[in-house]
Amino acid sequence: MKQINALEKHLNVTLFERTNQGIRLTPAGQVIYRHAKFMFDYSAKAIEEAQKAVKSSKTTFCIGSSILNPCKPFMDLWYQVNQKFPGYKLHIVPFEDNHEDILTEISSLGDKFDFLVGVCDSALWLNLCNFFKLGTYQHCVAMSREHPLANKKRLSIEDLYGETLMMVKEGDSAVVDSIREEIRKHPQITIEDTPQFYDINVFNRCEQTQNIMITLDCWKDVHPALVTIPMDWDFPIPYGLLYALNPSQDVEEFIRIVKKENNTLFE
Repeated sequence: MKQINALEKHLNVTLFERTNQGIRLTPAGQVIYRHAKFMFDYSAKAIEEAQKAVKSSKTTFCIGSSILNPCKPFMDLWYQVNQKFPGYKLHIVPFEDNHEDILTEISSLGDKFDFLVGVCDSALWLNLCNFFKLGTYQHCVAMSREHPLANKKRLSIEDLYGETLMMVKEGDSAVVDSIREEIRKHPQITIEDTPQFYDINVFNRCEQTQNIMITLDCWKDVHPALVTIPMDWDFPIPYGLLYALNPSQDVEEFIRIVKKENNTLFE
């Protein structure tokens, strides 16, 4: 009765009529009862959905995907080992290739994403995540389709004499730094530093300035106005799975199985 009296005082309405025969709801009480019942039912439904979401999240891998870091290599891998994960689903999470925010995205592994697939020779990236190598890509050059060299099938460093060559700043990628050292042996080539990590703006600048840029064979279709040409050099760079420094058990199990199957999958 104390609780009912307190509720009536709080609502400033009388909820019950009290008689010698007992109590019954007032019209105001009937309204409150009807809405309260709806709220209890809705609350129960919300809790049920939340519990299903928790259960689903435990059997779902979230895979990040962007223009420069597409998830297709993961998908190809998944369909070779997914029988080991019955009931698991994939959820693709898009993100932007923004050189200012990419480290934040890498830091989101374990929260926003379970896996990213990307080229990874970055010391800054490797401080923020684990990396399992799947293979390598080769460094090439890209240029506008209107560039005088655009019709070549293959280029040598000497072909770049008199050109401005765009490449990421020195100090983060050992492979790219090795390319820089090779280019420095040829003072006829001007080096232009780009941001530490590529985004679509770097590709746009390459097309707009008619400069040449260091790129990868896997990015040949990123910008339709650019053509990608292989070079007479050998500077492979690793790509693979990026995952959290402290991964969940299902992520660890996935990596374990991939490592076990590695010899047959990537021969």
